[in-house]
Amino acid sequence: MAPSTHTVTNQAPPLVGYDVFTSDRALAEAVERHLVPELLAEVREELSLLGRATGSAQVREWGEQANANPPRLRTHDRYGHRIDEVEFHPAWHRLLGKSVSAGLTHAWGRPGGHVRRAAGFLVASQAEAGHGCPVSMTHAAVPALRAEPELAAVWEPAALSHVYERELRPVAEKPGALLGMAMTEKQGGSDVRANTTEARPLAADGEYVLTGHKWFCSAPMSDAFLVLAQAPAGLTCFLVPRVLADGSRNAFAIQRLKDKLGNRSNASAEVEFDGTTWARRVGEEGRGIRTIMGMVAATRLDCVLGSAALMRQAVAQAVHHASYRSAFGGLLVEKPLMRNVLADLALESEAATALGLRLAAAYDAGTPEESALLRIAVPAAKYWVTKRCVPVVAEALECLGGNGYVEESGMPRLLRESPLNSVWEGSGNVQALDVVRALRTEPAALDALLREVGAARGADHRLDRAIRGVLVELADLEGIEARARRLAERLALVLQGALLVRWAPPEVADAFCAARLGGDGGGAFGTLPHTLDLRALVERARVVV
Repeated sequence: MAPSTHTVTNQAPPLVGYDVFTSDRALAEAVERHLVPELLAEVREELSLLGRATGSAQVREWGEQANANPPRLRTHDRYGHRIDEVEFHPAWHRLLGKSVSAGLTHAWGRPGGHVRRAAGFLVASQAEAGHGCPVSMTHAAVPALRAEPELAAVWEPAALSHVYERELRPVAEKPGALLGMAMTEKQGGSDVRANTTEARPLAADGEYVLTGHKWFCSAPMSDAFLVLAQAPAGLTCFLVPRVLADGSRNAFAIQRLKDKLGNRSNASAEVEFDGTTWARRVGEEGRGIRTIMGMVAATRLDCVLGSAALMRQAVAQAVHHASYRSAFGGLLVEKPLMRNVLADLALESEAATALGLRLAAAYDAGTPEESALLRIAVPAAKYWVTKRCVPVVAEALECLGGNGYVEESGMPRLLRESPLNSVWEGSGNVQALDVVRALRTEPAALDALLREVGAARGADHRLDRAIRGVLVELADLEGIEARARRLAERLALVLQGALLVRWAPPEVADAFCAARLGGDGGGAFGTLPHTLDLRALVERARVVV
């Protein structure tokens, strides 16, 4: 018998079979503080059910399968009829069905709906991020639909449904529906006012036909899309269903699917409207940007939550690996420098989670003050949190060493996904300039932000100094466009610091204020002051299986 040369030792077991929700202390605590007590038991139970499924070996396998088997475009059926359908692996449909049934498209009008939905989105995205796109778009479409009550009466119940049905049929015949969005065009990109798609009115009020080409159409297998097009009075929002009321297919030609860096399980497409594409106006003619901005704001918050999910999963994997892997005479997690790296990563992850859930709670409150806070805090958070995702995931991958660079670890998939949310729904410059726009045009937004951070003043001298620094920066608006990124970053950091000072354990708030606001941290992760309670930060982030 040949000698054994393949005895496996000193390897971390797979991180499966755990509750993704309850094992995330920062997330569980955020849900508890933002929900009224009478809802807590119900919401904890539903999120724990989703968390156990997300952490199961089966759902993790679905995520791997969906990513390994990207969607395929079928333009014609076997007989030559144009069908323009996208085929997905069965694992994609299982993931999407689980998220819809968990209520991740159902936030508007439900008690605590945005907080419980945001927490669920953060949990489910850790199994596979790509399927979150149609979930996000469907959820976010509701505010835009409400600009046209007659349309909302038909489509809103379908969007809020907990039933996922993949077949394309008239919405009246479906127990649930998904919605996508098509705004950008190849000549304009983020400058949607440069769109050239034409909307020609028909005889019936509110009905149009569209002619044009959309460079990015999100979730092209959806039942309907919110689309921007130039009507006689200017840029206008329209609803374009895939299937018309009589059961016939609308003219919706999918030209190709994008070959993307990450987000491989999800389809993004170029689509063409041929002059017979039927559309229903949503809101007033010429007010398309205003109508669709409610959808854009909601999807931007989902970009924050999606990045927080990627960070949390990457950090959980890194801490788990270091808790089992031995090197240089002991467990990695006990080595002072590795502990510093893990603590620094955990700090970034917790700050992102706290900010994302706070903004979800502002949606639930629905007051003018909270709406004003969202106006400035969402673009600032979207700018900063999504930008932090890439270095966090890359550093977490490095914590696994060569094992992390191997596809089977799952870390490369997280890394390829990590830049996405910074690009979608307006890249960094768009977000930073939107912060500036809010400052210039909506004084209530700045007032709301200052009230929010002011609630923590006096608790930490470094936070107080950072708040004063922001006020000094805001006092001088000369050349503010060139400083917009710096300003968005500082606003987001002050917001995160204020939230952690108010609600996080002292060791978390102390570390954040020291490293992120007090200048006592370096440019790379793992440079926290050694005097901090780093062990507590790492233990707080660890998943107990």
